[in-house]
Amino acid sequence: MACSCSAPEHKSPAPGFRKALWIALWVNLAMFVVEGVASLSSGSVSLMADAIDFFGDSANYILSLTVLSMGMLWRGRAAMVKGITMTAFGLVVWARAVWVVQAGITPEPLTMGAVGLLALAANVSVAAMLFKFREGDSDMRSVWLCSRNDAISNIAVMVAALGVFGTGTAWPDLIVAAIMGTLAITAGISVMRHARSDIAQARASEAQPVATTASGSR
Repeated sequence: MACSCSAPEHKSPAPGFRKALWIALWVNLAMFVVEGVASLSSGSVSLMADAIDFFGDSANYILSLTVLSMGMLWRGRAAMVKGITMTAFGLVVWARAVWVVQAGITPEPLTMGAVGLLALAANVSVAAMLFKFREGDSDMRSVWLCSRNDAISNIAVMVAALGVFGTGTAWPDLIVAAIMGTLAITAGISVMRHARSDIAQARASEAQPVATTASGSR
């Protein structure tokens, strides 16, 4: 017998959210390829971190599209997965920054700045498109936070490029990478907290009709 794990009171996604997710998905996949190649050619940790973030966001958008028509419980679970991956991403960036300090690699600033500007234009467009969905459920909020953090990260990458150009050292790149990692960790924790609340609310709604039925049968 098939059973549903979603809350009985299904909440439909906001109008236009699905289309916005598809657009965001393709923009992020394209920028992952561009920044991935650029990070390898420039040796920039912050650019590499941003490329990985684009890839992670793409995976998260696919996850959101998968559960978009499901109940609040499944959407809360999807948001929990995204919160965990965002936090893990931040930890990986920190680890990479420590490794580069030990290796003594200095990135190429011109590539960093040019690609960072392109990524900023892409992310600002996506963030503006998703802005009206920022106060939705935990899944919608996680999508908005990803886009917001990406735009902030792109500005930081360009600042790092200027710093590397001016100082001739890798420290501006490493500092920005550390900030990006911290942003990912704090945003991930925020999404996980919101997801826990949504999951608890969905389970409570699911249990309420059962309790009402049991009471009525006495």
